[in-house]
Amino acid sequence: MSIAKKILTTPLRIALSILLLGILAKILQWSYAPAVIIFAFSTIAILYSLRFWKKNPKVFVDYVKLVLVTFWTMNGVFRILDFPYTIFFQVVTGISFITWFIMEGTAYFMDVDRRAKNSATQIWWNIAMVLGTLAIILGSLLKILQWEFATPMLLSGFFIVTLYILKDVFIVAKIEEKDQESGEFQL
Repeated sequence: MSIAKKILTTPLRIALSILLLGILAKILQWSYAPAVIIFAFSTIAILYSLRFWKKNPKVFVDYVKLVLVTFWTMNGVFRILDFPYTIFFQVVTGISFITWFIMEGTAYFMDVDRRAKNSATQIWWNIAMVLGTLAIILGSLLKILQWEFATPMLLSGFFIVTLYILKDVFIVAKIEEKDQESGEFQL
């Protein structure tokens, strides 16, 4: 992976984890949740804009991702602040997501070099991510139905997904060894 692709990866992952924790706090009706969510969305928008600005050369899919992240974060902030007419941001986010998914998905399946062999650890992490996502979905639905064990399920799902996002932050030594072998450095 080139240096341009690694710029600001760790701070973005931390901001995304803060966003997940803010959403969890909002579900649990914590009074400071909106401030945490606005901070996380703002941080993601700023960091991704900086990442985009530093990346060279820029291709069309990079602009699509910038539009996706910008409108997604603006929609999140405006929804928290209860601004009307956020449907425009949702539509632009949806269109840019579909465009990004079509472009990246087809590129992934057509390029044999991008499909790396998964190790057993990566497979277990992916299984944990799926289980965490299912726990969030089920916990949210069961919380609506006021099931007594919905909150622990929701908490465990958010915890697993947050760990998945931050997994590379915790295993920096292993990543640095691989990067030094190939002559790459993470910023």
